[in-house]
Amino acid sequence: MTTTDAARRPLGTRWCKTAIGLAWIAGVGTLIGLAGGATGLLGPMLAFGTFGLGGSLFAIAILTSLIGLALSKGTAGNASTARTWAALAIGIIVISVSVAQSPGFGAPPIHDISTDVENPPLFVAIVPLRGADSNPAEYLDDGTAGKQLKAYPDIVTLHLDRPAAEVFAAAEGIVTELGWALVAADLEAGLIEATASTYWFGFKDDVVIRVQREADTTLVDVRSKSRIGRGDMGANAARVRTFLQALRSPDG
Repeated sequence: MTTTDAARRPLGTRWCKTAIGLAWIAGVGTLIGLAGGATGLLGPMLAFGTFGLGGSLFAIAILTSLIGLALSKGTAGNASTARTWAALAIGIIVISVSVAQSPGFGAPPIHDISTDVENPPLFVAIVPLRGADSNPAEYLDDGTAGKQLKAYPDIVTLHLDRPAAEVFAAAEGIVTELGWALVAADLEAGLIEATASTYWFGFKDDVVIRVQREADTTLVDVRSKSRIGRGDMGANAARVRTFLQALRSPDG
């Protein structure tokens, strides 16, 4: 292409063509990440990383298409007008849905949430199921408690005026209703352990529920911890809230 040809090219053409190409690559990346995570063909981190890469490319495609459309006054130059606008629209939709489905973007970088940070319930039966690459099963004194109390002050021990055995049975039922995989239920010890898995990427978070009687009150503590990752984008806190709300309800 000569200098004269390049000069005659309508403004914004190259930007718009680049945006279309990026949107195609981003779309393939996000679909591979979602499908690979849902089917288990890709590990959780690889699936999530592939999806994240696709999202990043969509963000770049949005910016590139906006520049191209601005330069071309909405015509996309010699590029396809329809495809350029589609790249912009699809990119915005994907980014918006991703943000809406992940309300914990501002969550602190912690992955262990407990209603009792001073005496958190301990994992017992689940410990052997956590691989060597998993986060330690014990509750670490690494500032997690302080960060949780600041970010989630509402997550505290639940007090119920109901018999412990009744609460224990209700808690076990809720675990099943929520689709968690029940690992152990020890009524004598007052402990229920289960594993929750995310649908799209297959991340596994372990949950332990402690039910104990104190005077005339039944105390319920819940702890949810991610097996991998430093932060959880608020997933564990949301899980604990969901469980406590279900147990607190009249039908719980």
